[in-house]
Amino acid sequence: MALSGMRGLSVFISDIRNCHNKEQEHLRVDKELGNIRTRFKNEKGLSPYEKKKYVWKMLYIYMLGYDVDFGHMETVSLISAPKYPEKQVGYIVTSCLLNENNDFLRMVINTVRNDIIGRNETFQCLALTMVGNIGGKEFSESLAPDVQKLLISSSCRPVVRKKAALCLLRLYRKNPDVVNIDGWADRMAQLLDERDLGVLTSVMSLFVSLVSNNAEAYWNCLPKCVRILERLARNQDIPQEYTYYGIPSPWLQVKTMRALQYFPTIEDPNARRALFEVLQRILMGTDVVKNVNKNNASHAVLFEALALVMHLDAEKEMMSQCVSLLGKFIAVREPNIRYLGLENMTRMLLVTDVQDIIKRHQAQIITSLKDPDISIRRRALDLLYGMCDVTNAKEIVEELLQYLNTAEFAMREELSLKAAILAEKFAPELLWYVDVILQLIDKAGDFVSDDIWYRVVQFVTNNEDLQSYAAAKAREYLDKPALHETMVKVSAYLLGEYGHLLARRPGCSPKELFAIINDKLPTVSTSTVAILLSAYAKILMHTQPPDVGLQQQILTIFKKYESYIDVEIQQRAVEYFELSRKGPALADVLAEMPKFPERESALLKKAEDAEIDTAEQSAIKLRSQQQTSSALVVADHPPANGSAPPANHLTLVKMPSQTVSDTQESGVIYEEAPKPPVEAPKENGTPVKVESRDTNITEINNEIKAEPPSTSQSTSPADLLADLLGPLAIEGPPAVEQNPAQGLNANQSPVGNMALATLDDQSNSVQPIVNVEEKFHILCTKDSGVLYEDPHIQIGLKAEWRAHHGRLVLFLGNKSTSALTSVRALILPPSHLKMELSSVPDTIPPRAQVQVPLEVANLRASRDVAVLDFSYTFGTSLVDAKLRLPVVLNKFLQPITLTPEEFFTQWKALTVHSLKVQEVVKGVKPMPLSEMANLFMSLHLAVTPGLDNNPNNLVACTTFFSEATRAMLCLIRVETDPQDRTQLRLTVASGDQYLTSELKEFIKEHLIDIPRTQAAPPRAPVQPQLPAAAPATYNDPGAMLAGLL
Repeated sequence: MALSGMRGLSVFISDIRNCHNKEQEHLRVDKELGNIRTRFKNEKGLSPYEKKKYVWKMLYIYMLGYDVDFGHMETVSLISAPKYPEKQVGYIVTSCLLNENNDFLRMVINTVRNDIIGRNETFQCLALTMVGNIGGKEFSESLAPDVQKLLISSSCRPVVRKKAALCLLRLYRKNPDVVNIDGWADRMAQLLDERDLGVLTSVMSLFVSLVSNNAEAYWNCLPKCVRILERLARNQDIPQEYTYYGIPSPWLQVKTMRALQYFPTIEDPNARRALFEVLQRILMGTDVVKNVNKNNASHAVLFEALALVMHLDAEKEMMSQCVSLLGKFIAVREPNIRYLGLENMTRMLLVTDVQDIIKRHQAQIITSLKDPDISIRRRALDLLYGMCDVTNAKEIVEELLQYLNTAEFAMREELSLKAAILAEKFAPELLWYVDVILQLIDKAGDFVSDDIWYRVVQFVTNNEDLQSYAAAKAREYLDKPALHETMVKVSAYLLGEYGHLLARRPGCSPKELFAIINDKLPTVSTSTVAILLSAYAKILMHTQPPDVGLQQQILTIFKKYESYIDVEIQQRAVEYFELSRKGPALADVLAEMPKFPERESALLKKAEDAEIDTAEQSAIKLRSQQQTSSALVVADHPPANGSAPPANHLTLVKMPSQTVSDTQESGVIYEEAPKPPVEAPKENGTPVKVESRDTNITEINNEIKAEPPSTSQSTSPADLLADLLGPLAIEGPPAVEQNPAQGLNANQSPVGNMALATLDDQSNSVQPIVNVEEKFHILCTKDSGVLYEDPHIQIGLKAEWRAHHGRLVLFLGNKSTSALTSVRALILPPSHLKMELSSVPDTIPPRAQVQVPLEVANLRASRDVAVLDFSYTFGTSLVDAKLRLPVVLNKFLQPITLTPEEFFTQWKALTVHSLKVQEVVKGVKPMPLSEMANLFMSLHLAVTPGLDNNPNNLVACTTFFSEATRAMLCLIRVETDPQDRTQLRLTVASGDQYLTSELKEFIKEHLIDIPRTQAAPPRAPVQPQLPAAAPATYNDPGAMLAGLL
């Protein structure tokens, strides 16, 4: 591509390189695009040279990242030019600027076909390259026969046939019907006899793709593949240019062995013997050398050979040789080779009779757990997990527990789960199993799922020999000053059930057990409080003779929780208080737990379902996950007998996806397959419903809710985000009494008058029962809560923020007993936000919840707010609401702390007036400096004390993330007047003038008008079809939600 003769192009490139900043470059590009557009309008006056030059400039501008939305016709027209320079430009630029769906490509199909069937080899190569790069269904249907003719033609030069093979491969991937299987099996066998290694390598790529879809049709090609490997292994007739560091064509060897893995077996004894000789030669001739490039090539061939050996189920001697070779690799210093050695040794576990050989390298594998590279540590963990059995389980599990102390958080969850599975699956004795699980909970409680401690409770309940031992171990752990809440749950449960077995031991009297458990009560969550109350009742029941002082202490606690906001704890406290006054009846109701029925362990089922995926299987799995819908419906299914369903008895219904988000490439997946139910420990003869959840995201609602004994255990959703509605979605709207004068218009602020954005004149017969403006302001500083609620529906929201990306989930909960129809949700985003909302089902079933993910990307700084246009039909009433979404500027701020040296260096460097803005703000709400610091912290502005010598001043730092600025440091200084708190001087500095201005105004708005909690919202009009109102305890929706969270 000789560009030296194009002086205008060279000058333009030189001008771009000499630009000092992005603005200058942008101006120069705009100027050049305007010049090109003007010249293209008078196309008749353009010479071929000028048209070629301008098209090259367009390509260069496109490579710089600018959009080029014109000139496509001029580019495509160059393909029809008779001379090579113009045709070359046309093909290259068309391949870069246009995709397979562009309408301009239809205009050149005939020209491209003429070049392919023509006699000019250069034109043939240009046309094949462009077709192979663009692909497309129309190209495949129109040009595939001509490409096939070129490939099998004996008169074409190898360079054309190579490009024809790769072009046909691209067309086949786009449209498999272009290759007729019946006629291509014999042709492919002929092509595999090709002597030119370049053509053969390209043909082998096509062959791998063909046999991956239908290996049965190409059995006659299998001996040809073996002969190719023999030729390469013996280095026969291999040109020097295809020898890479002494290895004959490693790319062709890898592709050939990959193709052989698609055939189930090799029945021909001669071919099988010849193949094993080749594989033996590869295994014996591969070693680690100092040359990195040679290592890469030889190991690529070796590991593909190992995969083929495992696929063909070779003799044990060869398998042993493979394991020994991998054992050398996992001991070398090069991390890439160690990683590949561990990975392939893990695959070898799938082959029978080699586990004992792999165990010889157990010490070296354990050493890899301490490798600095986390990828190697993960592979070592997988290998230890796979090679564990009864003979080495104790040693491996103890090593995993020891490693748990130093493992990073990214591995602790996987490490904990695998240690628990191995302990249960290969436990030599139950006492050891109990010790392991309790150590696991103590060391990594945050990463231990509930089904792990449920399982140990089931073992203890079903084995009387374990009960006193487990209770004693639980008592020991409670003596620790810092204890994870999961350990508190396990210990309280075990001591409540079996603490009386320790009564004669020192420090284990009922009063002492109660005291040590009660010390944990103020620090635990709602779900743990429920277990502690049951433990108190059990301790009281087992205390014989009765201790009046202990009884009074426990009854006082029960009395305290009789008015608790959570209905589960309130019910337990009331019932336990009444039972404790009945004397002997307490022992009958709180009798020792019966044995759990034998059933398959959920942990062992996970272990059985786990499989080692090949690269192809992983890709298929990923594609299938990307094609599933990201909307989930939590539906309420009525029982067969027609009775009313129990509260919170919800199941999942998958909704079909209507749109595909552009942001799927980020790798974020919002749904997972439901996990199997886990039998939870029972309390007082009543099974406890437990929702098994993924622990990657903090659970919103971790309550344990009781069901009647006759209710079968329901499969709980394994969704990443917990249910925001809880009882609110089932029990209907709360009964709220309020002054009619109060409502949405009460105490509105200039910033918040669009919390319920009325974009059109609408007269809804249904009004919200919460103050929507107040909910919006709350969510501006929090990441979960209720956005909107009326008598029929509640819209909850949960958000996660990472740099300039955000992931929100809208919870649409139908509270009524009738379906909501014609459900519509539309996002009206401002120009600075890129938002993608998943599809919303047209109908929400009664007492069901829909979870709708929303992807957000921040393009630049702005205070504009997105609006959710939401509507639905209830009966004959149409309800339409425009709601502001709390995707505000502070969501993309990350607090950062700077030292005085760092701060003042940055502060002094920002000398441009537009980058450092100062304003005297009047009308500020008077507040102490500490309250202002708390306000700044809620806005993600890190207040750094000691930076300013004046005690009346306040300095804060933060980092703003957007697609335009990436990570931009922002500095804020507030100078207050102790004599007049209603005014202050605000200075904001950053590296972007637009960000500086927007952040200054954003902070100013919050200083002048701070959202305050308002009075209770207006009462919704009573609907005849609504269920009965909730008890008076739940009159405040905010309090109800607080109890759930």
